[in-house]
Parts: sequence; C-alpha cells; structure tokens
Amino acid sequence: MQNRWNLKGKKAVVTGGTKGIGLAIVREFSALGADVLFVARSVEKTGDIPGKSGSDAAICGLSCDVCNEDDRQRLLSAVENKWKRLDILVNNAGMNIRKATADYSQEEFEAIMDANLRSALELCRLFHPLLSRSEQGNIVNISSVAGLTAVRTGVVYGMSKSAMIHMTKYLAAEWAPEGIRVNAVAPWYINTPLAGQVLRDDSYRKEVIERTPMKRTGEPEEVAAAAAFLCMPAASYITGHTISVDGGFIIHGF
Repeated sequence: MQNRWNLKGKKAVVTGGTKGIGLAIVREFSALGADVLFVARSVEKTGDIPGKSGSDAAICGLSCDVCNEDDRQRLLSAVENKWKRLDILVNNAGMNIRKATADYSQEEFEAIMDANLRSALELCRLFHPLLSRSEQGNIVNISSVAGLTAVRTGVVYGMSKSAMIHMTKYLAAEWAPEGIRVNAVAPWYINTPLAGQVLRDDSYRKEVIERTPMKRTGEPEEVAAAAAFLCMPAASYITGHTISVDGGFIIHGF
C-alpha cells in the first residue's frame, strides 16, 4: 500500500523548475522519493533549490531553453547519460503576454506558442523512447483554466493551453499501449510571483476571489500535489485527463 503512494526511485524531468509552480513540483517530487532534473534558462536561477529535499532523492539542475532545439537535444543527452530511462516528464515552462487580441504582434504570438505548446510537444517526442523504456512512464502537462474557459485577456495564452489539453488526450490514447500515461493539470490563480503582478490590482483581485467558490487563490504546493498524484502507482488507471486545481472556479465561471 505504501509503495502506491510515493515516487521512490522515479526519475523525473521538470521544466521551468526554479520558481513558482515548477519549484513546488521539484520539491514535492523529491520529498516523495524521486530523483529530479530541473531545467532553467540560466544557471544563476538554480541556486534556489537545495540539493536534498527531505529524502534520499537527488536534485540537479541544467541550464536549458526549452524553446531552443539544440538545448532540447542537450537535455535529452544529459538524461540518457544520467539515467538511461525516464519515468516522469513535467512540461511546466511557459509564458504569457496579456493584451487585447487585436494588439498581438506576430512575434508575440509565436513566442507564446513556442514556449507553452511547441516546446512541450517536442519534449514529449524526444523523451518518448526513454518514457517507453520505463514501462510506467508519465507525462504531466501544466495547462491552465484559461485553456478550459475564457478569462478575459490573453487569447494566445488560452489557445496554447487549450491545445496542450487536447495534445494530452491524443498522446494518452496513442502511447497507452507502451505504458505511458499522459495527464494535465489546470491551475487557476496561484500565489506565485507571476500571478502577483496581476493580483496587485485590488479590484481585479476582489473579483477573482468573488468568482472562486473557495474564496482564495491557490498555493504552488497544491498544484504540485496534484501533479505528484498523477505520477504515482495509485493513479495507474488514469490517463488523458485534466485536473483543475482552481478552488472551484471552472464550475462557477467568470
């Protein structure tokens, strides 16, 4: 029973793993026994994460821009040399630019889609052989409630997150015979530095809280817990689904 509810011995890659939700996922996975390789665009950002996190599991970092093909290949080589297989891939890296739909430039559109969608698909494709070798492989895509319903501004972000959810379904169906499960997590506003920039507007924050049945924003650890559960043996018959970590927002609307 105990072995069904931990990640002991699992090998995990987490993108965008140095702050906010990504950092919480790295710490959660490590505390549950997984060895974690996290990815950040600059080595300087990796100092926030301790080498250990309450268990015997190891944490290490790699400077990598997941939007860059050469960097993705370098990440693959690092994992192949280190572990020979991969049990968990968490696609968490992403970005947003909030503005009116008519105001987006082509460059902004491409930057958001590359960071939020294309990089995730390419990493899934690259790591597919190593995940298949695990025979208990897991992919968790960090999407957003913006991929499930309209949240005012940020149409390109919403498009990218909605496409990520649909990608999750397709990969889950295609790769299930190889023992690879693919799921997604869709957070609402979570107490991270990025969300804090928006919630500084008191009137907007008040409206967010009013429209959230639990009457609060979420914590990064609450998203990390959902991601961890999806990768546990206890979740072995769950694939192709999206869990909203949103305090009930998605059933209430904006």
